[in-house]
Amino acid sequence: MNLHALADFNLVAANGGFGRASRASGQSKATLSRRVRDLEESLGIRLIERGSRTLRLTDEGIALHARTGAHLGEITEALQDIKAGLGGPSGRLRVSVPLLFAQTSLGALSAAFLSAYPKVLLEVAVDDRFVDLVADEIDVVIRANPRPDTELVGRCFLRNRQILVAPPGLPRPATGTPDSPARFPAVMRTGGPPHETWHVTDEARGQETVFHPQAVLRLASPLSIRDAVLAGAGAAMIPRTIALDALASGRLVSWGLSTAPVTEAWVLHASHRLVSPKVSAFVAFVCDYFSEHAHRDQQSRG
Repeated sequence: MNLHALADFNLVAANGGFGRASRASGQSKATLSRRVRDLEESLGIRLIERGSRTLRLTDEGIALHARTGAHLGEITEALQDIKAGLGGPSGRLRVSVPLLFAQTSLGALSAAFLSAYPKVLLEVAVDDRFVDLVADEIDVVIRANPRPDTELVGRCFLRNRQILVAPPGLPRPATGTPDSPARFPAVMRTGGPPHETWHVTDEARGQETVFHPQAVLRLASPLSIRDAVLAGAGAAMIPRTIALDALASGRLVSWGLSTAPVTEAWVLHASHRLVSPKVSAFVAFVCDYFSEHAHRDQQSRG
């Protein structure tokens, strides 16, 4: 089967006509029509019913477009990657990341990736919703605690616990119990429940403490919550990774690690797609990058 003819058929089908396909691709209507006819003759099946002003896919045409339309672009892209770089990472790589990741990690990571793979043009979209990779034309997504999805595969590159932090000048309340939880002024997330109970474990002694935060301020971003704590507004439960520098410098103190489940960050791509060298390179790079940083953090604490 001629891949060019199949690509032109899908182009016509996706654009709803030879004229629109011609304008979209720059190819002449005559060339597109000839290639679609060649494809029909090679298959022995009519794929398109042509009218004087309208075009309609046959049932066979609908089935062929549904089965090949999404995958043909990946096949073409893989061939282009191989031709351009003998299989090496190159071309545009579209990545979707959540806001907090973009604010805390993206700049340094993307610069390091560019240095390692200068032929890849990294384009990043920031979005907290779980995007549709095909519809949104995304190659890779980074998400925290992704829902189980057989359509996506990838690797967990970071496990992050919540930590209860406070400014050094805020007195730590007496040890609380489930019947008598410790109370203190807290900076909390906007939209959270009016009453929360935080269970934390002391990192040194392993003793569990129950805290009952009293919201004095509610903010939407974990970074703004951290900054409010640094300014002395109260204590807060935030991701441990964004507190490390302030804890190391003494600008924040830890009241313990949350007993809530660990947050996992994953780098994911579509399993049904041909995995291009640039996607494989980015997934491996992200995992190695965070593994190296975690090792450095352990050494600095040791």
